[in-house]
Amino acid sequence: MESAIDKHLKCPRTLSRRVPDDYQPPFPMWVGRADEQLKQVVMAYLGVQYRDPGQREQALQALRDIVGRFALADGPQSHDLTQHEDNSGYQNLMVVGYWPDPGAYCRWWRSAEVQQWWSGLEQANDGLGYFQEISAPRAEQFETLYAFREQLPGVGEVMGSTSGEIEEHGYWGSMRDRFPVSQTDWMHPNGTLQVVAGDPSKGGRVLVLGHDNIALIRSGQDWASAEAKERSLYLDEILPTLQDGMDFLRDQGAALGCYSNRFVRNIDLQGNLLDMSYNIGHWRSLEKLERWAESHPTHLRIFVTFFRVAAGLEKLRLYHEVSVSDASSQVFEYINCHPQTGMLRDAQQAAA
Repeated sequence: MESAIDKHLKCPRTLSRRVPDDYQPPFPMWVGRADEQLKQVVMAYLGVQYRDPGQREQALQALRDIVGRFALADGPQSHDLTQHEDNSGYQNLMVVGYWPDPGAYCRWWRSAEVQQWWSGLEQANDGLGYFQEISAPRAEQFETLYAFREQLPGVGEVMGSTSGEIEEHGYWGSMRDRFPVSQTDWMHPNGTLQVVAGDPSKGGRVLVLGHDNIALIRSGQDWASAEAKERSLYLDEILPTLQDGMDFLRDQGAALGCYSNRFVRNIDLQGNLLDMSYNIGHWRSLEKLERWAESHPTHLRIFVTFFRVAAGLEKLRLYHEVSVSDASSQVFEYINCHPQTGMLRDAQQAAA
């Protein structure tokens, strides 16, 4: 049994864990491991938005164009594709890229091919919306949790390896305890979301300024290799409670501190659905996310269901990654998107 916090990220604790030192978790779970060279990662959510079903092929081509740019020098080490319909009736296609080196990301983003594309989208007049939501947490600012050990998705794919069985899971507060920074920092938020350029009600290009310690969670489900019993377990038992919880946060999460919630389905380059999905949630703080997880009926039902089946999982793959980041390591930019998209919904116009 080992700590979720890797040895090179350990430091003397000034803040205690939520459980005693002799705590024993009820079933095995693992985390991603990276060597000391990994100092910071970039998580880039790049989206294409449309409303008219007739624009789907055009939007898919726009998504494929983004993937094509990922093949340029200094592109991401891994990426995946998703789709979802938001509660304003718009379809959203996203490509999510991960870089283990912020320098490589900056070189890719600043390359002529990428800058010419992004700067020209506002004038493209193609009827599509575009957005980028970028978070770049340092190594001590994110945690992972997996019910499996092979072929880790998301940020796990750029970390390189997997831990042995870890201690910090199976209890309320374990998510926070897996953060290396939690040893000395409460990760409190500061400030508010502010629109610093553009007007969401008018479309065009809108830039939102974030704040320190926005929490980002990606919580995933992969039933591609599951056999009949586990597929039924996911589709008939886990998914209905999960869908209820995700819809609640999408529609009513603002009052709880959830800035944006998207329950997405993975797709291939042709737009075909894959047997994988995940939730993407942006929260004002880790504490707001914890409060919902520990007390709200929609999440308690999800947690109880998972706790009941976790020890018996064989090919159904469940996981999550959670991060916080500094305001200086965030970008939220929207081009011709509707005003409820992502961070636009809760951002306030900055004072002149």
